[in-house]
Amino acid sequence: MKIALAQINTTVGDFEGNVGKIIQYAKLAVDRGADLVVFPEMAVCGYPPRDLVERPDFIQRSEAELSRLAHLLPGIPTVVGYVRRSQIQMGRPVSNAAAIIHRGKVLLDYVKILLPFYDVFDESRYFEPGSAIGIYDLEGMRIGITICEDIWNDKNFWRKRLYPRDPVEEITRAGAKLLLNIASSPFTTEKLQLRYDMLRTIAVENHIPVAYVNHVGGNDQLILDGSSLAFSAGGTLVARARSFQEDLLVFDTAGTLADIHPAPASEIEAVYQALLLGTQDYMRKCGFQEAIVGLSGGIDSSLVATLATEALGAENVHAIAMPGPYSSPDSLRDAKELARRLGIDLRVIPISSIYENYLQTLAPYFKGHPADVTEENLQARIRGNILMALSNKLGAMVLSTGNKSELAVGYCTLYGDMAGGLAVIADIPKTMIYELARYANRAGERIPQSCMEKAPSAELRANQTDQDTLPPYEVLDVILKAAIEERLCANEIAEKYQIQLPLIQDVLRRVTRAEYKRQQAAPALKVTAKAFGMGRRYPIAHKFGG
Repeated sequence: MKIALAQINTTVGDFEGNVGKIIQYAKLAVDRGADLVVFPEMAVCGYPPRDLVERPDFIQRSEAELSRLAHLLPGIPTVVGYVRRSQIQMGRPVSNAAAIIHRGKVLLDYVKILLPFYDVFDESRYFEPGSAIGIYDLEGMRIGITICEDIWNDKNFWRKRLYPRDPVEEITRAGAKLLLNIASSPFTTEKLQLRYDMLRTIAVENHIPVAYVNHVGGNDQLILDGSSLAFSAGGTLVARARSFQEDLLVFDTAGTLADIHPAPASEIEAVYQALLLGTQDYMRKCGFQEAIVGLSGGIDSSLVATLATEALGAENVHAIAMPGPYSSPDSLRDAKELARRLGIDLRVIPISSIYENYLQTLAPYFKGHPADVTEENLQARIRGNILMALSNKLGAMVLSTGNKSELAVGYCTLYGDMAGGLAVIADIPKTMIYELARYANRAGERIPQSCMEKAPSAELRANQTDQDTLPPYEVLDVILKAAIEERLCANEIAEKYQIQLPLIQDVLRRVTRAEYKRQQAAPALKVTAKAFGMGRRYPIAHKFGG
């Protein structure tokens, strides 16, 4: 059987656009001689719909569009994901389903069995799980249908399983000769290799060809990388889609036709491409064409400006340099040089006089209080106000430039440098920022070398550097990853990484205190295993230590 995997980029709730794209790719599959075309999980409605599935009109539209799609598709059997009523008297009213449709008829309607309930996933909040496996005989081929999480419980791959059932095992026991998995699996670091290894293990251990088609595209904080795959029963790779872009794969279950596109050459390349896609789709799907970036001459804002330029085009990026009383001439020089190399518009708006007016206005109320972080934050908030004023006037979205290391410990200013509609690098540790900057310069130096060599500084007081307040980033990032992604306590971090316990405890106290800031931050593009935002739900007010 010749199978096409259609890796498409959909928009949540854009039923007309999504169905049109499904028809377009089904026709391409026919043109390439496919016998079956397979689309991702929830392709009809877009992923993730979240609380939209609690609206009856959303579910009714999803069902109606599937019926309409069945009559509009070319004459090729099609597997497509959608949401529908669960058709049960007790339990949740909605199901996450996959349908095989052909010539106006629904041949199989399978409901997802395993519903993830960790990190960014809360499907058990919305959906009623299925009970029956998805098996269908199509043109002499017994096909097993699964949806995303259904394959993430294989006993041969996971030592600790989350669910009592294994749909893959049940499907192979039922005699399936081909396993299909339709997915909406978000990107995180190390996940591309993890998926590859897991799918290959399923194929080899169960002696069955495995085909996996994944959504691609940015949707709010999530970035779906695509990277669709297919393996023969012996574990040979027979199909691999491009990552972070739409693609159509066509392969043969007999192994006579392969369709293999290159994968990202490194983890840093994958993260960079993920940030590009996430930025581009967030802007496009939210209805924005132009972006504003506060350009300080530092490494963080330089990277964000570079990403924005590559994602949106130089003509759509407005850079604003706002030198203050403690800004160095070198910083403004570096900002101007970066803008020149990127070909983006740069406006210079000095803030020193505005800052002096603030100080004079507040002087009677600050009397008797020494200068402290208040005066530093005033400068950041002046800059934030300028950026948001320009955002309103130009109809452009502000991209905030803070990184994960700063956000974790609260080394950022509410309504200042945290202002913006999207936090592009807020899930990127500071040490990775430099790796991404070097990757951005792979085809020529866009980010000036001086941006990478200077000591990181907010430049909000004389001779300030980040390390006046924070541990070296090489140490801080180890502690933060251990605490946030590995979920280790202070003593465990000290033992595992041989770092002094008082330093670890101080960092973890900062992380706890900064929770109220993070819950007011712009949405952050998720690329690590545990990002701040929808997948990390900590109370703001609590007394539990590290």
